[in-house]
Parts: sequence; C-alpha cells; structure tokens
Amino acid sequence: MDCLDLNEFQKKLSTHFRPWQRSIQFWLRATDIYTGYKVFQLRVSFEKDVRKQEAMWERQHEFAADKLFHMCSDLGGFFLKVAQVIGKPDLAPAAWVRRLVTLCDQAPATPLDVIQAVLENELGQCVDELFERFDADPIGSASIAQVHRARLKGDKTDVVVKIGFEFDFKREADAMERIKRFMLENNKKAPVMVPRVMRDMVTRRVLVMEYIDGIPILKLGDEIDKRGINPRGMIATAAKQNILKSLTLAYGQMILKSGFFHADPHPGNILICKGSEVALLDYGQVKDLPDNLRLGYANLVLAIADNDSLRVSKSYRELGIDTLSKCDDEQKEMLKLAQTMFDTKLPPGVTMLQPFSDESSIKKFSVPVFPEELFSILRTVHILRGLSVGLGINYSCAEQWRPIAEEALYLAGRLKGEDLKTKRRRRGLFRRVFGRVVAL
Repeated sequence: MDCLDLNEFQKKLSTHFRPWQRSIQFWLRATDIYTGYKVFQLRVSFEKDVRKQEAMWERQHEFAADKLFHMCSDLGGFFLKVAQVIGKPDLAPAAWVRRLVTLCDQAPATPLDVIQAVLENELGQCVDELFERFDADPIGSASIAQVHRARLKGDKTDVVVKIGFEFDFKREADAMERIKRFMLENNKKAPVMVPRVMRDMVTRRVLVMEYIDGIPILKLGDEIDKRGINPRGMIATAAKQNILKSLTLAYGQMILKSGFFHADPHPGNILICKGSEVALLDYGQVKDLPDNLRLGYANLVLAIADNDSLRVSKSYRELGIDTLSKCDDEQKEMLKLAQTMFDTKLPPGVTMLQPFSDESSIKKFSVPVFPEELFSILRTVHILRGLSVGLGINYSCAEQWRPIAEEALYLAGRLKGEDLKTKRRRRGLFRRVFGRVVAL
C-alpha cells in the first residue's frame, strides 16, 4: 500500500471510529464528574457548619461546571445543544448556568481571510466595496456559522453579517420574515423584535440583517447592578415582568395561533433592549406544527390552566403521547406530569425541579411514544421556566396562554362562541369575588 493509499485509509478509519471515540470520551468524563460529586457528598457530610457547607457546595459546582464546559466544548455539535438545555436555573446549579451559557457563541473563530473569501464569492463584490466597516472580531462563533458586525457603504446604521458553513440562510431569512410579519399582523405592537433582513444580501451562505443593540438576558442582573437599581425593587421587578410577559406572549401566539415558531430560545438568542424590550435572534431552527398537534396542544394548555385531570388524559391521547402508569391515582399524577412537562409554574417553595426524585410524577409514568414535533414545545416551555427562575418570577405559562388557546380552538370550530363567553364570564366573576394574584 503506497503512502497516498495509507493516508486515505487512515482518514476513513478515523472517520469511521470518531463517533465511538466521542462516545467513550463522553462516558469517561461524565463518570469522572459524577464520581467527583459522590466523593464530595461524603466529604461535606463531616462539616457541621451550614454556611461552610454552602460555600463548599458552591466550589464543587464551579469545579464540576468547568469540567462540563470543557467536555461539551471539546466534543462539540450535539453536546453543545445538551449544554444549552441542562444549563438552566430550574435544573442546574447557578455555577453551571454561568459557565455553560458561554458555550452559545464561543466556538473557535474562522480566520478573517476565509470569511472575506466567502463573502466576496457569495455577494460578487469586494468586502471594501460593500462595507464602510467590517469588524474583524466576530460577535459570535458557532459550529455552523459566524457573526460579524459591520456597516454598509453609505449607511448610518450597523448590520449583522452571518456567514454559514453548514446551513442554507435563504430558509432562515424566509423564517424571520414570516415570523416578523405574523407578529405585526397579530399585535398593535409586536411583543418581540425580529431583525429586518437585507433581502438583496441573502444567499445560501450569507445573511445580512439589521443590528439590534441590546444585552444578553443572562447579563440583565449585572446591568441592573451597574445602574445602581435595587434588583428586588419595583423598577427591576416591573422590567423583569415585562420581559417575561413579552416572551411568553410571543411564543404563545407562534405555537398556538400560527404553529410556525422559533424553536431555539436559549438565553444566547434573547437580547434585552432599551425600555425592557425583547429581541429574539437566530431563526436557524424553526418548527411548523401540523394543525392537529397545534390544536391538541391548545386543548392541553386549557386542561393544565383549569387543573382538569380528565381533559389532560384526553389531550395526551389526542397528541399521540402514550403513557404507562406505575401509580394508583393515575389521573391526579397525569395532571402533575403535564404540569411538570408543559407548564412553567413551580410548586410553592421549590426553586429547582428534581425530575428523578421518588416523588416526581416523571418516575411514576413511562412514556413509550412521544411525537417528535412536541420536543421543541417541551424545550421552549422548559427554557421559559428556567428564565422565570433566573428572573425570580414564578408563573404559569398555561394560564397566560389560556386566551390564545381558546381563540385558536374557536377559530378552528372546536370551541363554540357561547362556551367561550361562559368560560370568560366565569373567570371574570371569580376574579371579582375572590381576587387574583397576577404573576405578570
């Protein structure tokens, strides 16, 4: 076998075994993190001072977060998405959240000369002819794209230039325009800002869009401190409530009224702008729900909002979710399972879910069948819950989405006008007689 054949053979062998190598690496490193926690549990049990215990736990979480960060960063791809999902305030320690959120846009940067060559090839002009200014350092870099801030020739406002390596930006531009149009048509003022696309500067590998000035949502606390605002005062609380209300309304309308929604709402894609306005970025992942799932989910939202365990069971069947019960009071536990999976509200006094504790409803059911399209909704709800915990606001997205779900079912002919009036009249009477704690 000559040198060329040998090199080719080694490449093919490496490609063939790479997935196995990543899997082995993952399990070795995950086991190391797990074992570290088990050893630490024994060590901390000898410390009787509660404050010292808390300080020790914080250091352990920081140590584990650093290992987890490097594992996900080194393995890349799927593991970066896993880090985004688990790095949420309702599931993970604060040290994990702080460390893992930085994985959103910290992949190794592609050299500038490569970026410029792609731009010139795709847009048919030199970079100097197209842009007044093109920042060499990227705003963000990921495995499938890199983002730079720039200014077009003869313009006074900045743009964002996104260069793709594994993605068709024409689809992303179409998704952005569709969602932006939907938001404007369904609201006097859109609940979230969607960047405007420069349509004549969109190709398969390049996307130029409006630059929106704002701070990442997870840096909101730092910004509040910097401005000398009391983080628990009225001003900060009102701003947090407005932010969460805007996001919840936007996602409720997208999922329940349109069925076409932004499916990647991790904190790195959410900016907070002047006046606590919210901008939603990165439309590379969108989902288009078929009407039967969209309306089935609307039914489930109403069941959760009304604490109706019988309707929850029916909604699960309508959605094609199969469950096998391991408990006696099946309907009651089914409602708790739906609340855990598809609502943002945490039980009183709970700040972090323990999904695999003995009391968790998840352990009392097995779910052999779960429609793939619903995973994006599940992820969206869980990220909203994580954001609400991080902002210190406990609320039910199902309650907030109830009127949107009712409207969706009414427009589809699955809820009669009289039934809708009766439902809303009863809720109005309940509020007048008993009052209502408003979370948002």
